[in-house]
Amino acid sequence: MDPDPQPKAMVRPASGGDRLAPVALQLPPLSPGAATGPAEAWLPWSGLSLALFLMLHLAAVSLALVDPARFERLAAALHQQVWLPAAELLLAAALLLHPALALLRTLRNRRARGPAAGPLRSRRAAGAEAVAALAARWAPWSGGVLLVFLVVHLLQLRLHRPAPGDELAALLAALASPVSLLLYGLAGPAVALHLFHGHESAHRSLGWLEPANRERIRRLGRGLALALGAGFSLLPVALVLRATQPAIAP
Repeated sequence: MDPDPQPKAMVRPASGGDRLAPVALQLPPLSPGAATGPAEAWLPWSGLSLALFLMLHLAAVSLALVDPARFERLAAALHQQVWLPAAELLLAAALLLHPALALLRTLRNRRARGPAAGPLRSRRAAGAEAVAALAARWAPWSGGVLLVFLVVHLLQLRLHRPAPGDELAALLAALASPVSLLLYGLAGPAVALHLFHGHESAHRSLGWLEPANRERIRRLGRGLALALGAGFSLLPVALVLRATQPAIAP
């Protein structure tokens, strides 16, 4: 077998003679996690779209903790927007597309490594880098938890949309189930782990990660992951505790 793994092209020498000489073509290395097909190019875009939705959704639902009446007005106004059905269809498409493309990439990477390669081993040391390596290995599991959570959440609050003014009551009714409360709580660590790896991976796949901005993008993504993870973990518990407190008479 040829020990050189680089592809070769046969070219005619400049001087006389009919002999063809092999010339090694140096191809640029493929960055880890880079999309190689037209379909996989949508993977980082779908992931960033879902991350943006999570930020907006957490900000909107957090309003129920500090000003329930304003939260109800916001929810009622949002549900009357003509663009909402189209936005929900795009969100559903991203929700279905992202795990499918992630699975496609995982299978492609495993075929490229071959059966003898074994699992990937990270050379990252400790601290945040070790957490990032763990988040990358657990990305399918954290993504699976998020997929289950989003499906359950949509079934609870969107399949039968609450009437205007009843949005918070419907959410509290869903959280009254210990199983639902546990699932909502698990969504927080899943968001943190998935974004801890996914934010940097998406920027790398899109070619936006460069030596000049790598640390800034990395710190931004990890800070966002921790903030969203903490928010989605603590908000359901805070809403339940707030609902159980006796009302204070004016």
